[in-house]
Amino acid sequence: MTVHQGRWTMEDRAEQIMRSVPVEVPPGTAALSVELAYDRARGVLDLGCEGPAGFRGWSGGARDRYTITPGWATPGYLPGELEPGVWHVLLRLHRVPTDGLDFTVTVTTSDRAPDAPAGERPEKPERGPKRELLAVDGRTWLAGDLHSHTVHSDGSSTVPELAVLAVQRGLDFLAVTDHNTVSHHPELASAGARYGIDLIPGQEVTTDRGHANAWGPIGWVDFRRPVDDWFAAVRRDGGILSINHPLGGDCAWRQPVTDRPQHAEIWHSGWFDRTWGAPLAWADAWRPDVIPVGGSDYHRPGSDGLPGNPTTWVLADDGDVLGGLAAGRVAINAGPQEALLIRLGDELLALDADGTVLIRPDGSRAVIRGDRVLLPAGDGLHLLETSSTEVVAICR
Repeated sequence: MTVHQGRWTMEDRAEQIMRSVPVEVPPGTAALSVELAYDRARGVLDLGCEGPAGFRGWSGGARDRYTITPGWATPGYLPGELEPGVWHVLLRLHRVPTDGLDFTVTVTTSDRAPDAPAGERPEKPERGPKRELLAVDGRTWLAGDLHSHTVHSDGSSTVPELAVLAVQRGLDFLAVTDHNTVSHHPELASAGARYGIDLIPGQEVTTDRGHANAWGPIGWVDFRRPVDDWFAAVRRDGGILSINHPLGGDCAWRQPVTDRPQHAEIWHSGWFDRTWGAPLAWADAWRPDVIPVGGSDYHRPGSDGLPGNPTTWVLADDGDVLGGLAAGRVAINAGPQEALLIRLGDELLALDADGTVLIRPDGSRAVIRGDRVLLPAGDGLHLLETSSTEVVAICR
């Protein structure tokens, strides 16, 4: 057992927010366990791990301990060989009080791996109701959510439990985007096949100055690097990077970036401004050809919107959600069964949207009358708003 004790100060944080504690792992080690102790009432220290061969996991402020073995690891961390040499316990000084924050890191190595914690698989659920939309040019509209979390970061659901909830909500796909880790990726295909939903591998690349979702069967994106490096790595591996909740309070986007990603989460379940369209104004300023998406950012019941609130619809070829996203064939509404505005070529189809108002960028408006209305779209009809100014759908 090795114990490291110290005190982080505001000066430490200002100098370098990411810190590490070196740990010697001897040959023959079968289990590495780390415990972090500090006064959580006074600050927040994020926790992670890096081995001689690279990144081995991240749990941020959600956990204060983890175990890594060749056969299993604490959610958020990657199982595998514990190569001998110097490892590092990663610590990000997320919040440090003015008078400093004491901490203790306790590291234990063992030549015997403990048994993996027992896991349970929920029963297959009945699929919830979903609006059925006509195919367009041989493509199918699929309903989903592009932002969710599990126990692999700071969510409360296992991957199977999250899949069940998404199916009960009537979704066709769900991107699982745990913070700064890809430890959930190996579970997605089997859980998706078992419960009948397309679970898209994702990672929420999370920093103190903004978050972004990386979607696709790609490798881990190093959140410690500049944003331009994130974007380059995601594009190289054939994925998609999207800016998250750009006006999300202390999670708002404040990162410098040279090559701006085209996708942005313009509808978030915690979107606080539904009156003046500030997120859409941000999107127009971000880049003129922005592709808007939505995300619930689901963590646990009662903390965020449920999966599919809002719903992102993708017009996909043979179930290829990422291909439809990349092409910009998307629409967003409040939920699978809520009022919906979708683009059909050069026209917009409004479903269950009686009494709503379409607003053009120039300020002109058109009121929808009837439950199913086909309207000319042009280049600017992209915001659907109710008389109470509650945004119910976005489409470009």
